[in-house]
Amino acid sequence: MASSSAEMHETVAERLGSVGQRFTPKRREIVEILERAGRPLTIAAILEAGHSLAQSSVYRNLVVLEEAGAVHRVVTRDGVSRYEMTEDLMGHHHHLVCTRCGSVEDVPAGEGLENSMADAVAQIDRSTGFTTDHHRLDLVGLCRRCTRPC
Repeated sequence: MASSSAEMHETVAERLGSVGQRFTPKRREIVEILERAGRPLTIAAILEAGHSLAQSSVYRNLVVLEEAGAVHRVVTRDGVSRYEMTEDLMGHHHHLVCTRCGSVEDVPAGEGLENSMADAVAQIDRSTGFTTDHHRLDLVGLCRRCTRPC
């Protein structure tokens, strides 16, 4: 994981360079928005946070950032894509995904959970012959707002 914002930006620039792209001011703005968010954002939320960004530009730049391995796309049951910086840049975490409103929140990966996940992954790998590189856990249900009585 990049330990500072400057190191993360340097890593993003290197990854973009490896796919023949530059770290343009618009891409930098998108990265800064995602870095501050602390949760995956829809394109609408990115546009709201970045007043100088055009929708078509955000779409194109997110594709390039995803191709370069700097951004990860989270697609939920509502079919809406949400974007976040990759875990190796921002830290390992899991998601809470609301089936009613479509919100996605980050949940830090605690040591106990990660130890249990490592045990489960090792057991699955042994029984299937699969070799796991990494894992993601999405807990799917209803968020606080959607479970509140009206």
